[in-house]
Amino acid sequence: MGYSAIEKMRQEHLKQFGKDVGPFVPKPIGKPRGMDLKSAALRFIEKRCEDLRFDSQKEQDEKDQGVYLGTSLNPNQIPYNMEMDLNRLCLKNELAKFIDSGVAEDAYTVYYSYMEIFIGNGGKSQSMVELLSEFESNASSLLMRHRDHYSHSVYVFALGLAIYETNSWFRQVFSKAYGFKDKGEGKESAHAFLEYWGLTSLFHDIGYPFEIPFEQVMSYFEVDKKKRSKEPFVYIAYRNVEPLIRIEEADGARLQEIYGRSFKDLIDLLAYVISEKIGKPYRVPEEEIARRIRSKPTHPEENSNFMDHAFFSASRLYQELVKILKLKDARLQKYHIDALTAIMLHNSLFKFAFVGFKSEYPEAPLKAEWHPLAWLLMLCDELQCWDRTAYGRNTRDELHPMAVDFNFAGEQISARYYYDAAEKDKIKDYYQQYEKWEADGMDPEKKPRLKAYSDMTTEEGQTFRLEIEQIVNLKNCPLTVKLSMRKADHRVKHTYLSDSSFLHIHNFAVALHSRYAFQGKEKKATPEEMENAFNSISLEYKLSNINQVRSFDMYLNAIDCFYTDRPVDFDMIEKFTDEMIAAFAPMEHERWVKDHQAMGWTAGNDYETLPLEDGVKDEKTERKNLRERMRKHKLMLDAGADEEAIRKHYESLPPVEQEKDSLPFNTMLKLLKKYDGVRIYKLR
Repeated sequence: MGYSAIEKMRQEHLKQFGKDVGPFVPKPIGKPRGMDLKSAALRFIEKRCEDLRFDSQKEQDEKDQGVYLGTSLNPNQIPYNMEMDLNRLCLKNELAKFIDSGVAEDAYTVYYSYMEIFIGNGGKSQSMVELLSEFESNASSLLMRHRDHYSHSVYVFALGLAIYETNSWFRQVFSKAYGFKDKGEGKESAHAFLEYWGLTSLFHDIGYPFEIPFEQVMSYFEVDKKKRSKEPFVYIAYRNVEPLIRIEEADGARLQEIYGRSFKDLIDLLAYVISEKIGKPYRVPEEEIARRIRSKPTHPEENSNFMDHAFFSASRLYQELVKILKLKDARLQKYHIDALTAIMLHNSLFKFAFVGFKSEYPEAPLKAEWHPLAWLLMLCDELQCWDRTAYGRNTRDELHPMAVDFNFAGEQISARYYYDAAEKDKIKDYYQQYEKWEADGMDPEKKPRLKAYSDMTTEEGQTFRLEIEQIVNLKNCPLTVKLSMRKADHRVKHTYLSDSSFLHIHNFAVALHSRYAFQGKEKKATPEEMENAFNSISLEYKLSNINQVRSFDMYLNAIDCFYTDRPVDFDMIEKFTDEMIAAFAPMEHERWVKDHQAMGWTAGNDYETLPLEDGVKDEKTERKNLRERMRKHKLMLDAGADEEAIRKHYESLPPVEQEKDSLPFNTMLKLLKKYDGVRIYKLR
C-alpha cells in the first residue's frame, strides 16, 4: 500500500461524503521493479518503510479527544500518522530530485528531511552539516587534492538504500545484527535501517573542516611534488581535544547500562566497541585500537603525515547527538555508537590498522556480519566516485567519472562509470605516458595515473574494483565495473549566478513564510517570531518555502538579477517593479503546482462545498482543515499538466489570485533585511 494513513483518511472521507474526494497518493517515481539506483532507493522508502514513525498511542488519543494531533499548514489539521506519511513522501521526493541533479542545494533538502524526521528541528541542528559544505567550497581550492563531500554523502546514503532494497542477504545480516525477527523482510528492520544508515552515511564526513587546514599546510610542500611519507614536513596537530571526546556523567551512566563497563572518554568507548566487533578476527587488541585512535588528531607523524577526518566526524557527531537527545528527552542507544564506530573505521583506521591495505600480505576483508554499518559505509564510500565537484588544484587536472549507471539485479552490483568525451586529449596523453612507462622498465614509483580513469583501465586488473575487494568481503554482493565515454550534459544542474550559504537560504525561507503574516507590519517582526512561525508548520510546508528560495535563482535570472550573501558592487533591489513581478510570478505558480502535484495534491473545491458534520462552530477554520485532509486545492491542476497548460491556467486566474504569487515578495525583501546575510541585486 505504501502510505496507509493517507489511504485511511481517503476511506474515511468516502464513508463521510459518499464520494472519493481524496487524499490521493501520487504515482511512484522510477520503475516499479527497476534495479537502477533511483528506482531501488525510492522503492525502499515507499514500500519497505510503510508506517514509518507511526504512533499508535497518539492515534488512540485522537479518537478519545476528537482532535487531530498532526500538523499541516497549522497544528491539529490532520491525523498525526498522516503527517508521518507525508514526511516520508517528502524525503522520497527530495531524494529523487537529488539523484537526478546531484547539486548541493538538492542534497540540502535531503539532509533537512532526514533530520526533521529522525532528529527534529532541521533548521537549527543542521549547522554542522552546512559548515562542511561552506568550509569545503571556500577553503579547498588551496589544496592539492580535494573533492566534494557534501553531495557525496547523500549519494552514499542513496547507494545504501538501493543495496538494502535489492540484496536479501544484506537485509538478513542487518536484521540479525540488531535483533529483528523479520529477517530483513518486515517494516521494523527497514525503519531501523533507514534511521541507522542515514545517521552513518549522511554524517560520515562532517569532520572534514578539521582535516582541510592540515592539508592546506601540507600543500605548500607538495606543490614541489614532495611525497609526505618520505620527505620531512612541517605539519599541524590538534591539542585539547577533550571537548570533543568528553563523556558527561549522565551519558557515562547510560553507556555503562548498555555495555556493562565505564569509559573515561569517547576514544575509550570507540576502541571497546570496535574491539568487540572486529578485534578478535584481526588480532588487534583494544589497547592498540585506542592508541591508534588517540594518535589521529595529536600525532599525524604516526599516521604517515595524514589527518583523519573520521575521528572528528565521529567525535563531533557524538557531541551533537547527546545534546539533541537531551532536548528530546531521549536516550543513547547501541545503534548510535555503532554509527560512530562505522564512521571512525571508514577512512584510514580499518584500512591500515586492521586489513593492511595495499600491503604485500593483506588480511581478509571485512565481513558484513561483523559490522554491517561499517561494511556498507566503506563499500558505498568507495563506489561513490562520480559527479563530485573538484576543489583541489591537482584534482581539477585529474579525470573522474561524471556519471554512473547501476544495476543491482541478481543481488550483485554492476556499475558502468561514464567519463566526459571532451577529455579525450587528456586520456590520449595518459596512454602515451603509460606506454613510455612500460618501455622504461615499469618503475612502480613512476607509474603514470589519471585517477580515477586509470584505476579502472589498468591492464594488470581493475585496480578500482580490486581495492574495494581488499577492504570489504563481496562474496554475497559481487561487484563488476565497466567504463564508457559520453558527452557531458550540465543542463540538469540548473546553475545560475545567484549564490548563498545554506544558513542564509534557511533564513530566506523563514522570511518567505512570514511574508503573509507580517505584510504591512514588517518593522514589528523579529527573527525569533518569524523562526517560531516557521517551526510551527509541517515538513511539507517548510520544504515548499525552501524550494521556493531555491527557485529564486531562476526567477531572478529571468529579470537580470541575482542574490548573494557576499558584498558586491551592484545596486541592491529595494522593491520589485510590476514588470519584474509579471516576469517571475507565472514561474512561481508553475513551481507551486508541480511541488503540490508531487505531494499528491489534486484540483477541486470539494472542501468548500461538501456539507460539514453537525456541531461545527467555526466553519471557515473547518473548511481550511478539510482542505488539508483532502489535499485538494481550487487553484491546482491534476498531475500530467505540462508547463504550457500551467501557464495558461495562471493567466486565466483572476487578479486577486495572481497577486498571491506576486505581492508578498516586496514584503519578503523588507523582512530579509532583519538578517545579516543574503541580499538581491540587479546586474544592470
